[in-house]
Amino acid sequence: MTGRKQAAGSRWLKLAALTAALVCVPFLALLFEAVQGSQGLWSHLAASVLPKAIFDTAILLVGVGILVASMGTGAAWLVTAYEFPGRRTMEWALLLPLAVPTYIVAYAYLDILHPIGPVQGAVRWLLGYSSPREFRLPDIRNMTGCIVLLGFVLYPYVYVATRAMFLTQPASLIEVSRTLGVSRNAVFRRVALPLARPAIVVGVSLALMETLNDIGASEFLGVRTLTVSIYTTWVTRSDLPGASQLALALLAVVVAIVAAEQYARRRQRFAPNAQRSGGGLERQRVSLPKGLLLLGLCLVPVLVGFVAPAAHLAMEAYARLGFAGLPARFLSDITNTVLFSAGATLITLVLGSAVAYAARLHSGTSSAWLYRLATIGYAAPGTVVAIGLLIALGAFDRTADKVASSWLGFSTGLLFLGSGAALLYAYSTRFLAISAGAMAAGLSRIPQSLDDVSRMLGENASGTLRRVHLPLSKTALAASGLLVFVDCIKELPATLLLRPLNVETLATHLYGEAARGTYEEASISALMIVFVALLPVIWLARVGRGGNR
Repeated sequence: MTGRKQAAGSRWLKLAALTAALVCVPFLALLFEAVQGSQGLWSHLAASVLPKAIFDTAILLVGVGILVASMGTGAAWLVTAYEFPGRRTMEWALLLPLAVPTYIVAYAYLDILHPIGPVQGAVRWLLGYSSPREFRLPDIRNMTGCIVLLGFVLYPYVYVATRAMFLTQPASLIEVSRTLGVSRNAVFRRVALPLARPAIVVGVSLALMETLNDIGASEFLGVRTLTVSIYTTWVTRSDLPGASQLALALLAVVVAIVAAEQYARRRQRFAPNAQRSGGGLERQRVSLPKGLLLLGLCLVPVLVGFVAPAAHLAMEAYARLGFAGLPARFLSDITNTVLFSAGATLITLVLGSAVAYAARLHSGTSSAWLYRLATIGYAAPGTVVAIGLLIALGAFDRTADKVASSWLGFSTGLLFLGSGAALLYAYSTRFLAISAGAMAAGLSRIPQSLDDVSRMLGENASGTLRRVHLPLSKTALAASGLLVFVDCIKELPATLLLRPLNVETLATHLYGEAARGTYEEASISALMIVFVALLPVIWLARVGRGGNR
């Protein structure tokens, strides 16, 4: 019996090792292909594409980082430190821009601010002009427009992390500063802000990761980032080695961001009982005029990042339904989106749970490394993962087809790349960290004594997972499954590169219509994505309010 139990436990470690190996495949394939060279094209890419791409990417990251840090930290401090009309509503409303993918915001504002769009038309009417030739606002298709739009969508990453830090800061530190005659603004600069710096760094790092992963907004707004350059190098030049080399450069940027985030948090320490012993920060009541000013400041990012694009999409979708009904392929796009996202969610939950459970059963260096390797895909942009899988799975498909043709007399075609399996592989690689992290967090709340009791009653590792851990971790698994499902629906770069021929999802349909300039045709798809993406935002808002005083 003991031997069977140990064998069951070792099987989980082997499954974790297999999962980690599969996650590493696209990155190893990327490195192998990049080393092969691009048949003389690399010199052209290095001279004309890479410098511009690196420069634009660096400027975009710096601009977005400054904007999200300022907006997210400022909004978090306002709703935490002050009591003003509408504060409780603003606490959750400030999360709403998370529901709008960056490419949808760019798509919406290109239509809203079009020279013959509603905003510029209203401005010309007020100023007495009748034609765009007489007056038009500056075009948003530039670096500044891209920074501003991405900043208004991604600031919630900083807001969530920083607000949580402000809420857990002991009030005693703040009150000591106040007794020394320091103003509330000075307390923010000298006490609260330095203490919240690790959370700000984490939030900014997440926002920058999303910026690197973006392809739609940057391309729509005319910014040639590394991600856009990788996509165009493969799609327009069919230069896979060149795209691989650019992808490695992008991966180096990701590693630099992660290293910077770890370095900034190197001295972070937690005092578990600090909040309970000192209490939370007491909010300061303000006068009505000042309260309305604070409400207005909090409303600006919500209006720009969510209300305006969502309202425009709703109006466009209503108009589209009124004159032409649903697009011909809308139902098939929804079906493809749901099938791919649900399939990837199921795979991710199974493999993520296996990796987390193996780490619990075999606590040590090997299981810890397997966990890290299995979850590295979340830090990599979807374009990088997709290019790596194009290389690896393309080679497998060609080899399988050659063997089948030689030995069996028939062609297998593209087993992975032509069936959608490659897209499931990419989704699972990208989002495995979500399910593994949620399962690990759920398992950490379960006492080890329950495992011991289960073993004493004759259960092996698999039986303990099925009868003890899964029932106790079902809430964490459900939440992570929702997050993975929504992230798969929103994922654009990997879907563009790996979807089978003649297969469209909501995201790729929107991208295609926006690229053609037929914005009204994609409004329904965009609105559907925003609606689904609202679900985890609502859940996050409920969790945040439940943990608030």
